[in-house]
Amino acid sequence: MATTRDYYEILNLERGSSVDDVKRAYRKLAIKYHPDKNQEEGAEERFKEASEAYEVLSDPQKRKLYDQYGHDGLRGTSGHDFTRMDVGDIFSIFGDIFGDDLFGGAMGGFGGQRRQRSRGYDLETQVQITLEDVAEGVTQEVEITRQDRCSTCEGSGAKPGTQPTACVMCGGQGKVAMRQGMFQMVRPCSHCEGAGQVITEKCQTCGGPGRVPRQRKISLTIPAGVEEGQMVRVTGEGEPAPGGGPNGDLYVVVRVATHDIFRRDGENLILQLPISFSQAALGATIHVPALSGEVEVQIPRGAQHGDVRKIPDEGLPRLRGARRGDLLVVLMIEVPRKLTEHQEELLRAYAETEDKDVAEGRTLWERIKESLT
Repeated sequence: MATTRDYYEILNLERGSSVDDVKRAYRKLAIKYHPDKNQEEGAEERFKEASEAYEVLSDPQKRKLYDQYGHDGLRGTSGHDFTRMDVGDIFSIFGDIFGDDLFGGAMGGFGGQRRQRSRGYDLETQVQITLEDVAEGVTQEVEITRQDRCSTCEGSGAKPGTQPTACVMCGGQGKVAMRQGMFQMVRPCSHCEGAGQVITEKCQTCGGPGRVPRQRKISLTIPAGVEEGQMVRVTGEGEPAPGGGPNGDLYVVVRVATHDIFRRDGENLILQLPISFSQAALGATIHVPALSGEVEVQIPRGAQHGDVRKIPDEGLPRLRGARRGDLLVVLMIEVPRKLTEHQEELLRAYAETEDKDVAEGRTLWERIKESLT
């Protein structure tokens, strides 16, 4: 049964709206309420209402009758009945607005028009590299197992010398129309699984799918500056599509191993450098490791714990950029756990100049213990 609601109200439009406004409004509702995408209660009815409203308001003749006489003016109008519309006509509505790719391409080209070969599945794998690899870029060999075309049947799935036959269920179209009340939906044919063909004599090597598992080794170039978790795409190294369509792509997720010394912060490297109290107080020149070798760090007099010394251009390169990051050296003042007698004497003498209270030496404590026994 057709809706009795106002078509302009359904599409949330004013009566003077243009055809482009009608298309935009319908597009928004079709995406939101399409039964393949929205399983909520009432979504299918909203989708049918929007489709009916679009079918009328996008047609100048029907729209004129509707504007003058309302729903009564459309009774008996040729084509204004979804139960009598051809399946291709129904889905040409979608193709006019969205193109053939919306909703997984299920609408485009029904009836043999504009049918395109599907693309093969994409594959994903991982590769681990070092921080040194990030600094310079690296080429690695990746080994994957993918479904490749069977060389015996050349991907057809049929026994050599035989040919697949057209599916009797869908007539070779790969899709069938299903009636849902007043509306008709198109689904892939369950008998041939959307292929449009049925293999009666299967290839003995692959058993019918036309593909067999095969290992492949692929040389992968990873650019300098790549980030942890980024993907490198290798075009055409995914699985082949049934029926001779193009291969999918291979996506390689880059994992960067934890470094023993450096921590990464974008294109910068962070190094925690232990220094002594005397080096912090008096200043020093220290050689520290970098990815390029050893570099010199100047520690100023009076350096504090947590101070950062920056070594320019000793970090990592930016991905697709010329500039390199910096090496950030974080000063970590270490307090000695043990002192020699001479070191303790010197440190106590220094403490007296600061007028700071410090704990008495071990010798005094031992004398106190002796006096109590």
